[in-house]
Amino acid sequence: MNEAKVIKSLANPRGRFPHVKRAGDFVFVSGTSARRPDNSFVGVHTAADGSIVLDIREQTRAVIENVRTILASVGCELSDLVSVNTYLVSMADFDGYNEVYGEYFTYEGPTRTTVAVHQLPHPHLLIEMQVTAHKHRSVGDRAGSAGDQAAPAKSRGN
Repeated sequence: MNEAKVIKSLANPRGRFPHVKRAGDFVFVSGTSARRPDNSFVGVHTAADGSIVLDIREQTRAVIENVRTILASVGCELSDLVSVNTYLVSMADFDGYNEVYGEYFTYEGPTRTTVAVHQLPHPHLLIEMQVTAHKHRSVGDRAGSAGDQAAPAKSRGN
């Protein structure tokens, strides 16, 4: 069974794609950032001089928590992750990202690839993650066990 969802409590995708798609026992989460539903961003602060300060640790934590919410919408947890692809705008942020990542995962966690990219969809974004999870679905599992949090992607006009 295939199931695609846009999660109502998260920022709406900036294109016609779901936050998550389940294909049998595999769960694919689209690139996820630190963008809030009101289109502001976690980890963005204005300094006393008016300059913008971006915090990779806050953004990494927000991205992982958004991934957790997305996974929960299809009955999965962070422990079900098998692969994480991370896109950083600057490898200068690698240590801060890696520090927070280590709060959530151990060597027993998912495989991981981290690459630097030229830019992400907004200049305040330092990080985006795309993940894959695997969770065996028993015959009794219902699609969308957390359906009150989500709407089918095809019914949303994003």
